[in-house]
Amino acid sequence: MYTFGKQERLCSQKLTDDLFHTGQKFMVFPYSVHWMICPGNTLPDGIPAQVLIATSKKKFHHAVDRNRVKRLTRECYRTHKPQLYQFLTSHNTTIILSLNYIHNQIFDFHTLNHKLDRITDTLIHHIARQLVSSQQPNP
Repeated sequence: MYTFGKQERLCSQKLTDDLFHTGQKFMVFPYSVHWMICPGNTLPDGIPAQVLIATSKKKFHHAVDRNRVKRLTRECYRTHKPQLYQFLTSHNTTIILSLNYIHNQIFDFHTLNHKLDRITDTLIHHIARQLVSSQQPNP
């Protein structure tokens, strides 16, 4: 449950384009989070969420800094993933998600871990609100 395998990474260019064009967005500093509920069977079986982790070359000129940010973000996401997966499987929902690091300094692990905790809670709240609104009949 605490792994982060290849099938959990968002690699599809089509899904990525859909995510940034039609998905929803919120911010928890230092992250900008894009997310979208996936229609149908677009994700592999047993995978309720695929995630894209990115940082800007403009903010971090050196690859070692970009890789450090992405490595810290992956580790934080990996530890908070069970809470998100439990919610998604109980509601029979799949999502795609993008975590974009937008600050120009690298925070320590504990700060980023706290931010990912807030992102997970906010994401669950947004998904629940969208699921409720999509189930209500339109007059």
